[in-house]
Amino acid sequence: MAKVKVVSQGSDDTQASQPSLSVVVPLYNEEESATALYDAVCAALDPSGLNYELLLVDDGSRDRTWQIVQDIASTDARVRGIRFRRNFGQTPAMAAGIEYARGSVIVTMDGDLQNDPRDIPMLVAKLDEGFDLVVGWRFDRQDKLVSRKIPSKIANWLIGRVTGVPIKDNGCSLKAYRAKVIKNVPLYSEMHRFIPAMARISGAEIAELKVRHHARQFGTSKYGISRTWRVLMDLVAIKTLSRAATQPMHWFSRLSLPLLMMGLPLLGYAMYEFIAAEGRSPVVFAGAGLLLVSSGVMMLFTGVLVELAVRTGDARLIDATYFLKRLIDK
Repeated sequence: MAKVKVVSQGSDDTQASQPSLSVVVPLYNEEESATALYDAVCAALDPSGLNYELLLVDDGSRDRTWQIVQDIASTDARVRGIRFRRNFGQTPAMAAGIEYARGSVIVTMDGDLQNDPRDIPMLVAKLDEGFDLVVGWRFDRQDKLVSRKIPSKIANWLIGRVTGVPIKDNGCSLKAYRAKVIKNVPLYSEMHRFIPAMARISGAEIAELKVRHHARQFGTSKYGISRTWRVLMDLVAIKTLSRAATQPMHWFSRLSLPLLMMGLPLLGYAMYEFIAAEGRSPVVFAGAGLLLVSSGVMMLFTGVLVELAVRTGDARLIDATYFLKRLIDK
């Protein structure tokens, strides 16, 4: 990760105490929403008595978002700011906020005012019932039907079928986590929508609650249907991780078995014909057998390499997925 420049703001007597709750909000070109978001979070959490901090992560905005974050942080010791060197995307922004969060409970949400901070105490209370992750469900979603809601329903159905974790709204950013759980979940690419599936791999207890959702007040969505291909590729990666994370050698061995079972008889038949026909061998059978057997052997070696990586390597894949430009720490 790139060297970080720390901007200290606030004297010793204004240092914030260790918070129990960290609210992480990625921002990208949200100059019109940032101040209203801060006001909404304060209005929702101040009466609750929760000791919280607010981490505003500027994902390389080209407008005045970072200036507004600095202004807010200079007047409220509970607010910290992170600025990326360029736009890395929503998942790296969430990952940075989660990494620097100090609370034992972390809540993530969007910065466009579509999530409602008034739902945060409800999510935290549900977490206190013994869950590790509480997922928001935008049951009355205020987005366009064709470009957002229908693709989302298809994606949620597909994710549930592939991962075995039937969450109704994986794309809702409003979620509450136990820090010790989410800090050990590797986030990259578009993986934030697969957090429930990734957390389930480690045995996390997951709940889902209905939450409010509002129409966007300012600007346009920064994330569209163009992300579909990356989401599909991430889904393949999640499926592989969920099956291979604990016993990769066994999983890859199972994949290689049908290849070897088909390839070895073909190769044996080709060798028999070569011997019986005194040098003449069916090229098609020999080629197909050789291809299938070599694929099976390669699958076995892949299992060995993944087993070594899992047992001896660092499982966190988050490093170098973003680079910080500024950090307002207190």
